[in-house]
Amino acid sequence: MKPTILMIPRLADDAIASLKQSYTVIGPVDGGDAASILAEAREARALVTYGGLRTDDELMAALPKLELVACYGTGIEGVDAAAAKARGIKLCNAADANARSVAEFAVGLMLCSMRGIGRGDRFVREGLWNRRGIEPVANTPDLAGRKIGIYGLGAIGSRIASRAAAFEMEVGYHSRSPKPELGYRFHDSLLGLAEWADVLMIAVRASAETRNAVNEAVLDALGPEGHVVNISRGLVIDEEALCDALEQNRIAGAALDVFAAEPHVPERLRKLDNVVLTPHIAASSQDAKKAQLRTLLGNLEAFFAGRAMPSAVAL
Repeated sequence: MKPTILMIPRLADDAIASLKQSYTVIGPVDGGDAASILAEAREARALVTYGGLRTDDELMAALPKLELVACYGTGIEGVDAAAAKARGIKLCNAADANARSVAEFAVGLMLCSMRGIGRGDRFVREGLWNRRGIEPVANTPDLAGRKIGIYGLGAIGSRIASRAAAFEMEVGYHSRSPKPELGYRFHDSLLGLAEWADVLMIAVRASAETRNAVNEAVLDALGPEGHVVNISRGLVIDEEALCDALEQNRIAGAALDVFAAEPHVPERLRKLDNVVLTPHIAASSQDAKKAQLRTLLGNLEAFFAGRAMPSAVAL
């Protein structure tokens, strides 16, 4: 008999088809009658979800045979890890599966913000080039010679660092502990990193500790020529403080792929011309999705075979 798994969000059709080859798949819960789906899923031994979705003790309690929460992606911030540990439920994610794709996208956002690519595109589409020349969108800074401060030097942050170095940028970072083997400049505080950097790149894992870590003081330390890029989670930035800093030109620009209350994006941000906005797609490349699916399937296969999961998360 195939093990039963519960799917919380609707995954892509190819992912569902792959799962159904080895498992009885129930769901998705999102967009359906949650109560009846959960009742049907009482035999589920594993739950597949996105890390940003809420997976709390109440949900776990509704699944008496649940043994594993498998996150389809790297994030785990929506999972009540303490509740899972107390219930003896294991946790896994997609670890580094999308790190390369997110790092590429992060550099693209940095280019768009610093070099004014999005602004230039709008300038041409609005017919302003022939009326105003190029001066309103020219005179942007090169990346070469500028300092990028990376907040969080994990799998994604380290890949951003190597790509930034290829652009001849000076790389610094702040993380829980120094990584001298990588050869980048360590800063022992986020505030110190922001004071040093021309670009603050947010690649840290979302947690209670990092919530609103990029606040008014950090943005002011970045300064009027500084740019902030976020490919982590929206909750890491104080969005009100960011809007204030952008509106008052206390920083030069921002490029954001994530927001605090997705899919809602504050109107104040949408009105600004010095912001690049994308709908949380940094990890949504074709290759990243394939890698995430391979990792998910590998974790599930190992778990049900009684082997160590490739991307287990310690609780």
